[in-house]
Amino acid sequence: MHQHGENGGDLPGAVLTGLVLLGVAGAYLLAARRARRRNPVQGWSAWRSASFLTGLALLAVALLPPLASVAHSDFRGHMTQHMLIGMYAPLALVLAAPLTLVLRTLPRDRARGVAAVLHSPPARLLAHPAAALMLSTGTLGALYFTPLYNAVMAHPAGHWLLHAHFLASGCLFAHVIAGPDPAPTRPGVRSRLVYLGIAIAVHALIAQAMYGGFLIDVHAPIDQVQQGAEIMYYGGDIAELLLAGALVATWRPERRTTPASWHGRPGISAPTPR
Repeated sequence: MHQHGENGGDLPGAVLTGLVLLGVAGAYLLAARRARRRNPVQGWSAWRSASFLTGLALLAVALLPPLASVAHSDFRGHMTQHMLIGMYAPLALVLAAPLTLVLRTLPRDRARGVAAVLHSPPARLLAHPAAALMLSTGTLGALYFTPLYNAVMAHPAGHWLLHAHFLASGCLFAHVIAGPDPAPTRPGVRSRLVYLGIAIAVHALIAQAMYGGFLIDVHAPIDQVQQGAEIMYYGGDIAELLLAGALVATWRPERRTTPASWHGRPGISAPTPR
């Protein structure tokens, strides 16, 4: 989406990134329109569409100039990117229920195929809170306490992969904790709050260690590292409080659900109560 170094904010890369984001936005809005046409009574929430567009707007701020250019040479810019791509944008995207939208708009046979993939053992393993926590939060120690960060920043492909990891793992964790989409292995609210609490504690410990220079391996001026740590500490707290609020807002009391009472499309399992 952008080149490394001084050319990070070049016009072709920025245009390509903008076109990709616009294409994704258009695809979601077309799918939402199709969902409303297929089922006018149930429709599709305008709030979900707005949430998805908000997530894409946050990605645009992170991936387009001026922030995309600053992030290559300033650790504070990198950390701001990290917060937007890995925490804020994923929450907005997940609250838009993209999986539910896909299942409602695909042809019946394809929807069954997608549902089968979502219920497969690898998908169930990835969607377990412990796996999502390890991929989203557990990898931060490896990134900032080893030479990995400096190696990644030295290569354009590595920077691409880092952004992709932040986004995918952030979406996975937000989905597991508070996503409105069905998740076969999603535990109860108390368990999810425990995993969220662990994420908050780990983020705080990493930010504090970074601020104090303890075991940190980032080639950047000390003041930039300390201010980046503050962005991680306070920005992470706000994002995780928003995630906790989303968990409360999307929670529903558990109730028994039988196949006869589920009126979803054939071949698609009923959403897990939250």
